[in-house]
Amino acid sequence: MDYNATLEYLYKQLPMYQRSGVVAYKNNLDNTLALDEQFNHPHKNFKSIHVAGTNGKGSVAHMLASILQSEGFKVGLYTSPHLKDYRERIRVNGEMISENAVTDFVSRFQELNKNEEIKPSFFELSVTMAFDYFSSQEIDIAVVEVGLGGRLDSTNVITPEVSVITNISLDHTNLLGNSLSLIAAEKAGIIKPNVTVVIGETDSETAPVFIQKAEQEKAAIVFADQKYSSSKKNNLTFSIEANGIVLYSEIDLELKGNYQQRNLITCIAVIDQLIKQGFSISENSICDGLKDISFNTGLAGRWQQIGQFPKIICDTGHNESGIELITNQLKVENYKNLHIVFGTVNDKNIEGILRLLPSDALYYFTQAKIDRAMDANILNQLAVKFKLKGNAYFSVTEALEKAKSNAGSNDLIFVGGSTFVVAEVI
Repeated sequence: MDYNATLEYLYKQLPMYQRSGVVAYKNNLDNTLALDEQFNHPHKNFKSIHVAGTNGKGSVAHMLASILQSEGFKVGLYTSPHLKDYRERIRVNGEMISENAVTDFVSRFQELNKNEEIKPSFFELSVTMAFDYFSSQEIDIAVVEVGLGGRLDSTNVITPEVSVITNISLDHTNLLGNSLSLIAAEKAGIIKPNVTVVIGETDSETAPVFIQKAEQEKAAIVFADQKYSSSKKNNLTFSIEANGIVLYSEIDLELKGNYQQRNLITCIAVIDQLIKQGFSISENSICDGLKDISFNTGLAGRWQQIGQFPKIICDTGHNESGIELITNQLKVENYKNLHIVFGTVNDKNIEGILRLLPSDALYYFTQAKIDRAMDANILNQLAVKFKLKGNAYFSVTEALEKAKSNAGSNDLIFVGGSTFVVAEVI
């Protein structure tokens, strides 16, 4: 089986949440544990950091990986979903897994599973592939991003050096619960016995959930935003303090968007814990890693500029809290007119998202090429209720081209609402 046939198998034969939704979600770890057994527990052959949360977990994961790479560690990075290439999910020191390695793993799985005793989802098999690959590459440490939730996520077979939960907001409520405390309980499922957990953002409703779980597991708990703070020194650099003491005075954070300050604090809190555990991580490596994240790890789609005159910005934020951060960032940008190319998936709180969007923009409502995409016409009709003005376009390319033709050189075009919309423009 060649690489294209392998991808066809992964996409077409295995249920994939990102494309098909809830049908692909498994409410137990049975398949994951069976696969882990089948491939001889590869995750036991390397150290790891486990990163969960509603928003920011991808950015934090890439920040951590970049810093560790800059220090000289051989670093595995598992993230999801991918934007353009399946292999983006599995990287070692920023290099994507090879096509041959993907094909080889799937062939081995099919050979071991001839009688189809295990019927994994796309995500379950991808996680096992990542861990198997990391083991074969003899990495020093892996940064592993949770896919969805935490307690029942396929990544939750690892026992990390540090667990991380960036923040909690309402997302995937049909699967994780319809309150912050219920969602927090699912994400708290990654807290392991005697393993320190870093919580990125304190919330009065979720903090007790994390504290209780940490106490049960005898795990130390650190609320990053209570101990650490960042201040913007100019348009380029930040300083980081811990309990009023300056730790780093000149951090040049590559990732733009004011909301990344929260992720930066979370990242520094995790690095601090690793240093306390004996990891050698210098200030130079921290600064170099944060300055060169995209180069080191291949990160894309976080307040990423993809054009100028007019400036074109894309961002993968896709739930209410993520859209609120994006809207706040748009308020501080300089432009004459604002154009927004916007599409979403049909299992989000669409009205909750639409009410957060700026009313002074011209909208180009669209839909990505996936089954979960909300119909552009329906999205356009819903937007009228919130006094958002625009038209529907049935491809992302058409919507973006129309925005470009309408925009002046001093205008701003923002593209977002869905990871899959962003994937089609970068």
